[in-house]
Amino acid sequence: MPQLQHPLQLSPTHAIYVSSLNETTLLPMCRHQEPATQKPLRLRRNPTQAPGEGKGETVPALFPWATTKRATVQSFNYLVAKNITTISGDVQCKKCEQQYKMEYDLREKFLEVWKFIADNKSSMHDRAPNVWMNPVLPTCKFCGQENSAKPVIPLKKKQMNWLFLLLGQLLGCCTLDQLKYFCKHTKNHRTGAKDRVLYLAYLGLCKQLDPKGPFDR
Repeated sequence: MPQLQHPLQLSPTHAIYVSSLNETTLLPMCRHQEPATQKPLRLRRNPTQAPGEGKGETVPALFPWATTKRATVQSFNYLVAKNITTISGDVQCKKCEQQYKMEYDLREKFLEVWKFIADNKSSMHDRAPNVWMNPVLPTCKFCGQENSAKPVIPLKKKQMNWLFLLLGQLLGCCTLDQLKYFCKHTKNHRTGAKDRVLYLAYLGLCKQLDPKGPFDR
């Protein structure tokens, strides 16, 4: 599908251009020299964003919208070109405990996030707002309980359904450790309180979808 070039109007002051959516050191000893009594030097690890020992950068792409790179999703243009416009994920009701699959429309839900960031980024001060920190959960389709359908998050972080969480604005349901995982593998600073790391996760995922959007820090 060719990339569209016309702006998609969100409001009189906002437009999305679909083209943009589219070890230890050993020292030698002299003969007869008594062994040194000091502890061996311990090399400091450089706090880089590389994966840990035994872990590669690539993982199986468990979803059509995921890539084989950790914590990375396909771009909006790629997904639309492949006709992947419905993003699904598992949720479980906190009341009746029914587990089921929910679906989000990619265009509709991403435009909501896009516009929210465009409107509020300047006042966020690099911190996630309360609506992201404490997201309102979907209503359970079985028992009708409001604010109850919580996303099912896997134990293994490499299996996270990042795009589903973004579109539902449910990234706040992740633990700090899970959010740090995202930032680690997307080369983002990952220290600080949860509101800061969550903010970086939102902007990082949005930038993966739309590299030319208003998602630079």
